[in-house]
Amino acid sequence: KILRDRVPYTNDKGEHKTIELINQIHWCQNQFQVTQQVTMEGTYKNRYDVTILINGLPLVQIELKRRGLELKEAFNQINRYERHSYGAGQGLFQFIQIFVISNGVNTKYYANSPLKARSFKQTFFWSDVKNKHITQLSDFTNIFLEPCHISKMITKYIVIHESDKILMVLRPYQFYAVEAIVDRTKNTTENGYIWHTTGSGKTLTSFKAAQILTNLPKVDKVVFVVDRKDLDYQTTKEFNAFSKGSIDGTNNTNTLVNQLVADNKLIVTTIQKLNTAISKKRFLNRMETQKDKRIVFIFDECHRSQFGKTHEDIKNFFTNSQMFGFTGTPIFEKNAGTNEYGKRTTSMLFNKILHKYVITDAIRDENVLKFSIEYISAFKKKDHILDIDVEAIDEAEVMNAPERLNNITDYIIANHNRKTHSREFTSIFAVSSVDTLIAYYKLFHQKKEEGKHNLRVATIFSYNANEKDKDALGFTTADFDDVDLNVVADSRTKYESEHSRDQLETFIGHYNKQFKTNYTTKDSKSFYNYYNDIAKRVKHRQIDVLLVVNMFLTGFDSKTLNTLYVD
Repeated sequence: KILRDRVPYTNDKGEHKTIELINQIHWCQNQFQVTQQVTMEGTYKNRYDVTILINGLPLVQIELKRRGLELKEAFNQINRYERHSYGAGQGLFQFIQIFVISNGVNTKYYANSPLKARSFKQTFFWSDVKNKHITQLSDFTNIFLEPCHISKMITKYIVIHESDKILMVLRPYQFYAVEAIVDRTKNTTENGYIWHTTGSGKTLTSFKAAQILTNLPKVDKVVFVVDRKDLDYQTTKEFNAFSKGSIDGTNNTNTLVNQLVADNKLIVTTIQKLNTAISKKRFLNRMETQKDKRIVFIFDECHRSQFGKTHEDIKNFFTNSQMFGFTGTPIFEKNAGTNEYGKRTTSMLFNKILHKYVITDAIRDENVLKFSIEYISAFKKKDHILDIDVEAIDEAEVMNAPERLNNITDYIIANHNRKTHSREFTSIFAVSSVDTLIAYYKLFHQKKEEGKHNLRVATIFSYNANEKDKDALGFTTADFDDVDLNVVADSRTKYESEHSRDQLETFIGHYNKQFKTNYTTKDSKSFYNYYNDIAKRVKHRQIDVLLVVNMFLTGFDSKTLNTLYVD
């Protein structure tokens, strides 16, 4: 942080001045030097292989090993230096920003974080724009350690995670994505999108892009748009972790409008609040001033919320805006759905793809975990059934057959410990409809009451306030014989089914009893707190199976969750 701030000093005349330790605007104009075999004596005497000085400060430390030796030896050696000698003398080596380790054949880099925060898994290969690794030391040196590039990495692409007090350096695919967005903003008014797979650090990439864009003179504001209230809170929290106080949350639409018309350069909000701000009469007078401003919108998970009227409305209202989308699952022609606008693909809405980093790249780089997929057949096929008979099957009736749901519940109960390594991890069970979820939850609850398992099962789902009532079946004229027409209404009516909200209220009651909480659907704030409490308990392994329909499947980060059941 001292490296990036202007440092105060008093000159010979007693005047208070400040000095800049590194030029962050014109990064190529810094002074570069290379030295080798610098010896420092702390607890013990250590000699460092190669050090790169920028403006006289040691900012890059390179540790080299012979070919054939493990890279981890160089990593461990740097940790030893940290412990024994980096703090010696005036402590200048504590200014180091980036470490490079190499055995000639393999070369990696990583940020200088506190010793306890370091992991060999957080060392990265540099790559070209197509994600091809650059491993040879000579090639790495020519590209990554080229003076302008290494200076740019230090001044632009290292983030201080202020909450955890650690440095984070961007990985190559994050660097290329940000560079592409910044270049497109500087030189065109066209849109674009980034295809980076789920779990690859999209929040850090989008934060860095937003941070750099806010410093461009021609950009008035950057608005980061998410499509759910929980992601609004989560993203604001994460952005502020990277730069404390950089964002105020938009608790309601009025707050959003106030931030848009004020001088807030960076805003995080939901697409719903943004749509309300440009469509409701009470906000339009103030919003008129923003119509022709150069506002850059960055849409998170742009495949989900951008394919309806809202996207067109935002584009038409902000006439001088530019839009960028992030997605792990773009929509192409072959998998595009259709609405009143016809087929809609990601490129139709956001134009050109600016950078791509797909799941196979991420698995190769070990940035995401590999998948172990098990297919469990819930049907037994009979040989004599013809194709023509299959068309007549009511698929929903078969899929939701009580025997099938019961067998799947028993399978999860029997295998859950194996899949979660004796409950070292937790799971999500995703199903296709609220009705199916309710049936599964009741089975789990019933079997727990019968003492058949001790899994902690919880659920949350969005109910439709005006959903179709299952008891509203109508009646024929033949039914009139049994109706007493003198009775207008019977307040004692016994309903054969329950509204999904009533079911959820019952399930929340089980949750309240188990965890000694007091949540309800009767208060929107309480229901939102219920959502956050579930998220927290999943992360802390206090819930074994979370039953969901279209929730918690994207944007939910939990290192303790390793199993996804899908029906």
